[in-house]
Amino acid sequence: MNMQTLIAQFPQQLREAVQIGKSFSLTAKPGIITHVLVSGLGGSGIGASIVQEYVNDKLAIPFMVNKDYFIPKWTNPQTLFIACSYSGNTEETLQAVKDARKAKALIVCVTSGGALAQFARKYQYPIIEIPSGMPPRACLGYSMVQLLYVLKAFGLLKTSFEKEILSAADTLDRKTRSIQTQARKIADGLHGKQIAIYTVSGMEALGIRFCQQLLENSKVLCWQNVVPEMTHNEIVGWRLNRPDVAAVFCQAPNTFERNLRRLRFLKKVVKQYKASTLDIKMQGETHWEQVFQFIHLTDWVSVFLAERYGHDTVEVKVIDRLKAEMSKS
Repeated sequence: MNMQTLIAQFPQQLREAVQIGKSFSLTAKPGIITHVLVSGLGGSGIGASIVQEYVNDKLAIPFMVNKDYFIPKWTNPQTLFIACSYSGNTEETLQAVKDARKAKALIVCVTSGGALAQFARKYQYPIIEIPSGMPPRACLGYSMVQLLYVLKAFGLLKTSFEKEILSAADTLDRKTRSIQTQARKIADGLHGKQIAIYTVSGMEALGIRFCQQLLENSKVLCWQNVVPEMTHNEIVGWRLNRPDVAAVFCQAPNTFERNLRRLRFLKKVVKQYKASTLDIKMQGETHWEQVFQFIHLTDWVSVFLAERYGHDTVEVKVIDRLKAEMSKS
C-alpha cells in the first residue's frame, strides 16, 4: 500500500482507533500512580509527545516521554510505564520495558505484535493491539489515540475526547479537497529548498512530526525549532543570505501574545536574509480538530513534495541498513 493511500485513510484510522481504545479496560484496580512515562521512538514516539502537550494542563502528575534505551532512575512501582512500539521490535523500547519490569512499574504495551506483544503476554501485562503491516509513521492515529485511553482507564485523564476525535475525522473527510489544495501550494513553495519549521510552544511536537514526515516521506533535509526558546539562540544564526532556505511559520489559535510578537519578529529577520517564508495556521473548532487537520495537511505536503522530487514515499532503505548493521553480533 502506498503512502498516498495510507494518508487518505487517516480519518477512518481515527474512527478505528476510537473503537480499539473503547474496548480497552483494566482487569485489576490500579494502585497509586505518581507519574507517567511513555517509551517510544520515531512514528511510535511522536504521538506520545503530542499527547504530552495536550495533558500538560490536565494531569496532576508528571507525564514524560522517553526516547532512549534507558529509563529514569525514579521509575518505580508508582510509575505508569507505557511501552509504545508499532512493530513491537524497536530495540530501544524493548530494553526500556525490560528495565521498567525490573523497577516494578505498572506496564501497558501498545503495539501491533512482535517481541513487545510476546513480552506482554509472557508477563500478563495489559496490551492494546493495533493493526499491523504498515509503516509506523502512517499509524500515528492508531498509536496516539490509545495513549489517551490508557490514561482514561487508569483514571488519570478526566477530559472527554472521543466525540472530538470522531468529529475531527468527519471534518477531515469534508475538507479533503481543500486540504490537498493547500498542501500542494505549500509543497511547491518548499521544492528545491532546505526547510526550517518554526512553531510556537504548545505545538512543538506537531512541528517535529512535520519535520519527520519531510525527512522520511520527501527525503529532504529540514530542521525545526520552537518559539520562545529559539529566539534566545538560533535566531542569531540568521546572519548570511539564505535564498536556498524556506522557513515555515506554524501558528496555533490562542497563542500567547508575547510568543506571537517573537514569531513576527523572527519572520522579519528571516526575510531580511532572503529566505522564502510560508505560513500555516491551525484550523478547527476544537483542540483535536486543530491537531488532526495540521497532521493531515502536513502529511499531504510531504507526499506532494516527494512527488516533485520523484521519491518513493514508503522507502527508507538507509534505516533498513542501520537495522541490519545493529543486528550484527
